[in-house]
Amino acid sequence: MSLADQSDELITSRRNPLVRRLRSLSSRAGRDEHGVVLLEGTHQLQELQHRVWQESVAFDVVATPAWLQAHAGLIRSLPGSVRVQRMSAEALQAGLTTVQPDGVACLLPLSCLPTAVPAPDFVLALDRIQDPGNLGTLLRTARAADIQQVWCASGADPLAPKVVRSSAGAILNLPVERFGPDPAEGVVQLAERLRQAREAGLQIVATLVPDAAADLSIQPYWELDWTLPTVLLLGNEGAGLDPLLQACCSHGVTLPHSSAVESLNVAAAAVPLLLERRRARMTSSTQKIG
Repeated sequence: MSLADQSDELITSRRNPLVRRLRSLSSRAGRDEHGVVLLEGTHQLQELQHRVWQESVAFDVVATPAWLQAHAGLIRSLPGSVRVQRMSAEALQAGLTTVQPDGVACLLPLSCLPTAVPAPDFVLALDRIQDPGNLGTLLRTARAADIQQVWCASGADPLAPKVVRSSAGAILNLPVERFGPDPAEGVVQLAERLRQAREAGLQIVATLVPDAAADLSIQPYWELDWTLPTVLLLGNEGAGLDPLLQACCSHGVTLPHSSAVESLNVAAAAVPLLLERRRARMTSSTQKIG
């Protein structure tokens, strides 16, 4: 149960320093300066209820009086120590990126985000994913598929507000490492991480179009042995996989589809690929029991 400290002040001015601080958190520079990530909306706070902090954590919640009246139980259920600041709906909207905020935001210390797990055996690697909505959806799907870690070569910032919203709380539960931010540097750093993973015994699986030219054994995704320790690598929305990254791969898989469309959205393509591992492992367990 949290210990809530609520200010009696009601912030109404859009020029208030806290409103300016909220606005600054839409940029990486602002997040780094203040050491917090901005969580917008009730759903993001609900995700925090399930977190267990290793040490005492204090964070700020900014909310309208109407929201606080309707969600007093949620505030009490948050872990750690919560500092509550009341703010008018107009001032709060001025500080957030959500077009129609539902009355609450949280400033969570970056130190509260999950850290990398040792020796992961199911990793999602992303090559310069540019669209924040795509990245957020990929993170949400990765969590549903029991991905243990995500590696990003540059691309959209995983902590940008639109990514956080699209991830539906996944960013609070899934360790994400971003290389770069320069795209070329990010690709080089991800390539090194892929080589290390391959040396450690993980299969590095490139997602390719059916007629791709590659020095790999390419097969439909359902023919791969997904029960093995795996890194699944997805390419950039327009350019596909960087050759340096593709050269690090041990396997290639395709997602056959109708020729009526040239390609699939990267976030849509990831769904059957990521969940295939879960299906394969469930099938393997059933066979062992039988």
